[in-house]
Amino acid sequence: MKAGYKILSPQDIKTRGTDHDFASDILIGLSRDKKSIPCRHIYDKEGDELFRRITELPEYYLTRCEYDIFQQHKDNIVKSMDKDRFNVIELGAGDGKKAKVLLKHFLDTGMDVTYIPIDISEAAMKNLINKFTKDPIDITIEGIVAEYSEGLKWLSRAEGERNLVLFLGSNIGNAHENEARAFLHKLRGVLNPGDYLLIGFDLKKDIDTLNKAYNDSENITAQFHLNLLRRINRELGGNFNPDQFKYYGRYNVLTGAIESYLVSLKDHIVYINTPNRSFSFKKWEPIHTEYSLKYTDSDIKKLAEETGFEITSNYTDSRKYFQDSLWRVNNGTK
Repeated sequence: MKAGYKILSPQDIKTRGTDHDFASDILIGLSRDKKSIPCRHIYDKEGDELFRRITELPEYYLTRCEYDIFQQHKDNIVKSMDKDRFNVIELGAGDGKKAKVLLKHFLDTGMDVTYIPIDISEAAMKNLINKFTKDPIDITIEGIVAEYSEGLKWLSRAEGERNLVLFLGSNIGNAHENEARAFLHKLRGVLNPGDYLLIGFDLKKDIDTLNKAYNDSENITAQFHLNLLRRINRELGGNFNPDQFKYYGRYNVLTGAIESYLVSLKDHIVYINTPNRSFSFKKWEPIHTEYSLKYTDSDIKKLAEETGFEITSNYTDSRKYFQDSLWRVNNGTK
């Protein structure tokens, strides 16, 4: 096994701006009348570990559902692919544990694949490579530490490669509908006709089941979101007291999404060294930290059609809680 990773720099992606910079996002997000911070910033070394623990909780069904899908349908996924050599590009790879189920099966069936995990967290990338090293498979790993769009833009320089992009879990659900369409349009733009996308969707279901998944009995989900404040303190010199905030996450029947917040428990002011600003919080004022949209079959079909993909197959778990959908880039003009 050959494994390594590259951290993309501004020189690698010349169009890179400051929109995704941590300090800039905090300044912009906390300056709004309705405060909000992109959920990607919850993930640092501590956040990655807390999320790993969340995936093992009995209430959090999503990860188990996707394992169920891969075990049930891995043969069908292989049969749907029409090439023996391709890159497996995983967006938001985490520890790569789910992808490894598919990668092993691809190799067992004689496919020649290179695994290219993309993750914003260098800690997560190191952990992924460490786990693959401890339980090696005969594969080349070329990791990229970057935002999804930057990593894909970097990869698009390689012409003629056939690709299978993995966008697993409920990552697409973290985007509002317009944002999801825009992201998938961009993804379509860097892929070649005939490339594939295996994308995960958390399906609409019993509301109690949804709420329990984001409000676990051990309060790990709450600590996961509160880690955002601790990260601001660690990296930007903030003086947040996490005890002055309460996590709140519930399903909104109007938006069809789980909406998560950190709610201030008192009137107070927080100073952050970078960007040298103070931010006032009123009692019961929320910071929006995560949005997780849930889908129906018709939603998924419409999203594929509107963004230049055609659905090859849909795979659901035994309880029909979750769906992985295999899309093929159509032959139209990019």
